[in-house]
Amino acid sequence: MTMSQVNLDGVHGQETAGLETFRMFIDGEWCEAISGRWFESKNPYTGAAWARLPRADARDVEAAVTAAHNAFVSGPWATMTASDRGLLLYRLADVIAANAEKLADLEVRDNGKLRVEMLGQMRYLPRWFQYYGGLADKIEGHVTPIDKKGMFHYISYEPIGVVGAITPWNSPLLLTAWKLAPALAAGNTVVVKPSEFATASMLGLAKLFEEAGFPKGVLNIVTGFGQEAGEPLVEHPLVRRVAFTGGNLGGRRIAELASKDFKRVSLELGGKSPNIVFEDADIDAAVKGVISGVFAASGQTCMAGSRLLLQSSIYDEFMHRLVERMKSARLGDPGSSDTDVGPVATEQQLDKVLHYIEVAKSEGASCVLGGKRSSRPECGNGWFVEPTIFADVKNDMRIAREEVFGPILCVIRFDTDDEAIAIANDTSFGLAAGVWTRDLARSVSIPRRLQAGTVWVNAYRVVSYLAPFGGIKKSGIGRENGAEAIYEYLETKSVFVNPTPNISNPFTLQ
Repeated sequence: MTMSQVNLDGVHGQETAGLETFRMFIDGEWCEAISGRWFESKNPYTGAAWARLPRADARDVEAAVTAAHNAFVSGPWATMTASDRGLLLYRLADVIAANAEKLADLEVRDNGKLRVEMLGQMRYLPRWFQYYGGLADKIEGHVTPIDKKGMFHYISYEPIGVVGAITPWNSPLLLTAWKLAPALAAGNTVVVKPSEFATASMLGLAKLFEEAGFPKGVLNIVTGFGQEAGEPLVEHPLVRRVAFTGGNLGGRRIAELASKDFKRVSLELGGKSPNIVFEDADIDAAVKGVISGVFAASGQTCMAGSRLLLQSSIYDEFMHRLVERMKSARLGDPGSSDTDVGPVATEQQLDKVLHYIEVAKSEGASCVLGGKRSSRPECGNGWFVEPTIFADVKNDMRIAREEVFGPILCVIRFDTDDEAIAIANDTSFGLAAGVWTRDLARSVSIPRRLQAGTVWVNAYRVVSYLAPFGGIKKSGIGRENGAEAIYEYLETKSVFVNPTPNISNPFTLQ
């Protein structure tokens, strides 16, 4: 079977009652849950179940972690050189590139995002494995000068061991690659627990790991729910590091569980990111940037620019252009290249978004667009929310302070630069921010004053395997992407060598 012919449908399963059946991937084998239980995945565009997946529990997690640990301490992976690991990651990148369309189709069925976006993500995905594949044998220790006479000292970097990765439903494969690529390049093994709302594409990726020739146990996938599979993974004594992307409640729970064994964690959490438009901005470009920041992906991105801060002098003109542009946005089949806004990913999320719309109205915000579930014929029974814009928002309203994770934009006026900064930073989050200005001084000074892990100037929602990403405050701990991310998956070891042992007094600090 060539790379372009990998069959990802069902991943070794048979269709049952009209549903595709998927299997978990543990120790290089495709398996069902030990309990024999299953759960269903629903297509957000139709609202109907399309797949069934194993419902793992602590016993399956035990098998997966044990396999990962064994692969780490013995076997081909344990003895593989960093260069050889890098070559495997390069091969994986080639296999992913050859199967990008199939992976994109799985993600669209699972989470309802636009196929045009998911295909773009899948075609970009190989870059992560290429980059970290190239970085695998560039992690160099170094000899350091030491103040101890006759002593030789050096620093080395070593893999941690088994990494537990818990991944979200909004961009599952892309955000998993942010963890997998550096973790594997560093020499670790990984157990992934994908979101129960977006699991199928992860199993498709596991099939490509198999195709690329990774040794058994290096990657393991357990499928199911947080309390049943996710928490046992975090708590397992052989898991030494946990990487999580998701909401704040989940992040807090993971941090609590991991702290019991002092496990290292990285948490990429939510945001309530400001997108600030100054009066000297290119209005047309800024309108597009605001739309991209919150209505792309139906607002289901942690970096969503869900708070638009508009300078008063351009408020009316900007709002007119923004509302008119969004009135023409096309909702419907996420598989169609003509669709602008797809459904939200889950029925629970639909209810949450509609709830926040009512909260905003009750707080006195003015709904100038949308504000309801879509009844357009092209949306059928899918979980669609009309793109919604609230004007007259105050920064102390819940709609401006709490993450909605849906196609809702709240608009806040400001007059001066200082006022914009004060409003932007008046939040418990600190993931991202946008700045729109033609003024060079502003483009330099404003990002310095914003409390955010990523700031875009005259752009929004741009990511790269080369650029570190993560948040401050309640938006998380640690960074993903870029060269420094690999050190999140390495231990630093300090080695002292005394070539001529001569200990004058063993009872004193040397």
